[in-house]
Amino acid sequence: MTDVPIEVRVKTHYIAEQSDPGDQRFVYAYTITIRNQSHTAAQLISRHWLITNGDNVTQEVRGDGVVGEQPHLNPGEEYTYTSGVVLETEFGTMEGSYQMRTDNGDIFDAPVPTFALVPPYALH
Repeated sequence: MTDVPIEVRVKTHYIAEQSDPGDQRFVYAYTITIRNQSHTAAQLISRHWLITNGDNVTQEVRGDGVVGEQPHLNPGEEYTYTSGVVLETEFGTMEGSYQMRTDNGDIFDAPVPTFALVPPYALH
């Protein structure tokens, strides 16, 4: 196991035009930037998400890559992508990790800290 520092930054956006609160449909986009802060190149192999809605119901999602890609990041490089999630409640959270593989074959997890899914009208 190699400790390769990967920085993960997240921005979220509530998509009102695709949401339908009367039908318990709340749509969020999230943009994630992954930065390789190490001296070792690494490739994102897979993702693991825990998506928790406002009723404390958690959905687990695993899959290869992100948005159909498995980006390879050289030292200092960043990769940014946008994806989305649909909740049955107005609020929720996401957290997870990316499984990464260095060029020499070492596998490690890069954690994604918990981030909130909250419509802007609910923020104080």
